[in-house]
Amino acid sequence: MTEKELSSVLEEHGQGHIFEAYQKLDEEGKKKLAGQVERIDWSIMDIPFHKTASDEEPKQERGKLEPLSAMEISEIEKNKARYEAIGLDAIKAGKVGAVLLAGGQGTRLGSDGPKGKYNIGLTKDMFIFERLIRNLLDVTDKAGCFVPLYVMTSDKNHEETVSFFAEKNYFGYPEEFVKFFKQEMAPSVDFNGKLYMESADSLSLSPNGNGGWFYSMAVTGVLKDVKERGVEWLNIFAVDNVLQRIADPVFVGATLESGCVSGAKVVRKADPHEKVGVLCLEDGKPSIVEYYEMTDEIINSREPNGDLSYNFGVILNYLFRVDKLEQIMNEKMPVHVVEKKIPYMTADGDYIKPETPNGYKFELLVLDMIHLLDNCLSFEVVRDYEFAPIKNKKGIDSVESARALLQKNGVAL
Repeated sequence: MTEKELSSVLEEHGQGHIFEAYQKLDEEGKKKLAGQVERIDWSIMDIPFHKTASDEEPKQERGKLEPLSAMEISEIEKNKARYEAIGLDAIKAGKVGAVLLAGGQGTRLGSDGPKGKYNIGLTKDMFIFERLIRNLLDVTDKAGCFVPLYVMTSDKNHEETVSFFAEKNYFGYPEEFVKFFKQEMAPSVDFNGKLYMESADSLSLSPNGNGGWFYSMAVTGVLKDVKERGVEWLNIFAVDNVLQRIADPVFVGATLESGCVSGAKVVRKADPHEKVGVLCLEDGKPSIVEYYEMTDEIINSREPNGDLSYNFGVILNYLFRVDKLEQIMNEKMPVHVVEKKIPYMTADGDYIKPETPNGYKFELLVLDMIHLLDNCLSFEVVRDYEFAPIKNKKGIDSVESARALLQKNGVAL
């Protein structure tokens, strides 16, 4: 991008202050900033995200929502041996890979490093990454072979994550089965849509949400490894759930036998107002509606047997068929606009760390991928056995609650 082109595109999108910052830089700084501008997806600027008088964040328009039943625990237990055998055969045949979504930081836990580096141990070191690898090893030990593991990082934590895995000898997992790749980054803006600067030569950029994981695998070349290994299914999972089963052969087997092109692990909601996304049908196709998008009518709707109609919350553990992901890779996904506290550098060079939200970040969410596919198996798991998310230091979904659940499951901390 030439200097004239850079000036033109920034002026076109009302970002002239970025070109002013650019003009103050040396050649290396100019190259860095211009490169960041060149990678911006300007279509996000067309979203009506500007702060309104009601201070409400924009909400995605939803289609007609209907309940979607799940394969419940009782049915899974009845057929567990058959599902597990099918899943183990697929794993042994090299058809299953796993993708760890680990692009975030442990900020809410009081840590500046990658969230997976957080130490949850009490009497010994026990890192989140370590616990997840141990969960995966439980499966590979039973299968007698290893599952390719792809770890998604971000510009914010890539080097530290890679170094940490190497320092800890990959927590006992073979290095040749672990590949790292960076997710794409998205700019941050103030409430008027003006791009923030993070430093004199850099925009304020943050990971673009977990929904861009497959596209990031493609553009970084990691998808080539998936294809070369003959992997046909990818199990993606979040870094913060330390109890989850990864490449779970029962889940894999049930999804394969169902004929569905995707699967989602779900838990029964603890109460109608629990803050979890719910798997449902939207205009006849599988979809996930977030808790803040649900009306009181939907929240309190019940089946004839008294169960909640929208009863199954997703835990960010999905199984996808690779060929179907390739088909939808270039389809436009909804962009979620999230109000955040965004540190930034002023035009005078002062660095500001706000104490209240001061702008928006833009994220793609994996839950939106489900709606681009034809079907999805909703697969119920036991909450206390597979769901111990660490989002806060204390209270609900915290380090404290996860430790208690780990100990309940016999894990020594």
